[in-house]
Amino acid sequence: MTKKKLGRTGLLVTPLGFGAMELRGPTIWGGREVSDAQAEAVLHAVLDGGINFIDTSPDYGLAEERIGRFLAGRRGQYVLATKCGCDVRQVDGLWETHHVWTRDRLMRNIEESLARMKTDHVDILQLHNPRGEDVDMDELVATLKDIQAQGLTRFIGVSHTLPMLDECIRMGVFDTFQIPYSCLEPGHYDAITRAGESGAGVIIRGGIAKGGPDSDVPIQKRVDLWQVAKLAELAEEGMPVQPAGGGSQAPKKKPPAGEKMMPAEMILRHTLSHPHCHATIVGTLNVEHLKENIRAAEKGPLPQDLYEEVRRRVAQARG
Repeated sequence: MTKKKLGRTGLLVTPLGFGAMELRGPTIWGGREVSDAQAEAVLHAVLDGGINFIDTSPDYGLAEERIGRFLAGRRGQYVLATKCGCDVRQVDGLWETHHVWTRDRLMRNIEESLARMKTDHVDILQLHNPRGEDVDMDELVATLKDIQAQGLTRFIGVSHTLPMLDECIRMGVFDTFQIPYSCLEPGHYDAITRAGESGAGVIIRGGIAKGGPDSDVPIQKRVDLWQVAKLAELAEEGMPVQPAGGGSQAPKKKPPAGEKMMPAEMILRHTLSHPHCHATIVGTLNVEHLKENIRAAEKGPLPQDLYEEVRRRVAQARG
């Protein structure tokens, strides 16, 4: 995969990153059982497959600890991003996630994260979806700047959604934004453009279908949208693609046999086609699925005609 600059950070990252939430284990957010051996195999497959960007959070159960245990010896091979504002509490044997927006909480988060991941710094420290009446963004940004001045993070960012995302962009202080988006949940398309045009790095989460516990669109609705928009026929049959360098009247041709796409490939490559997407993070516990995602990402963005046709069909289906 050809690396991209993550906005003004200058960090070179692969367009496909790894989201470590799937490593969290069964005691938080309804996660699946994950053995240490499985976690180790997946994490090494990530780096061995050429991915150089890993995103995690204290909210993700065992994820940070496993990154430290299995990848500390390879720290120079990947860009590491985590989050803060996280307050994880154990209740009846299960872990619950809360968010506390104070200087003390942010300082404790970074100190504990660095200890768990066996590193002296992260590359990006992100506020994890700050919202509520107790949020003092000026204080939080000042704390992030202090953490940065201490060398504990190289850059600061925020993971957020509309409408507060736009306010964060207007502040002009964040080096990166992490934003949910896919062709099945395209509501942040314009916000991603605004973030990218500000000069910040743009990290897309949920770039295959925007899953996870915070999804605001149920899985069934995403499945229904896929069907109503008739995206399967584009993935399975291909569509006429304008030859490179051809004018509007140039004859179009079908992709050659063997280039039909699985749905996951088309959705992932559609996400990568957004002109302001620098990286998208995808999580999995299956090494074969990981390899499939890598192969898809290596093919790069969709042909422009196909990309625009997916957008047109989805807009029509949603409208």
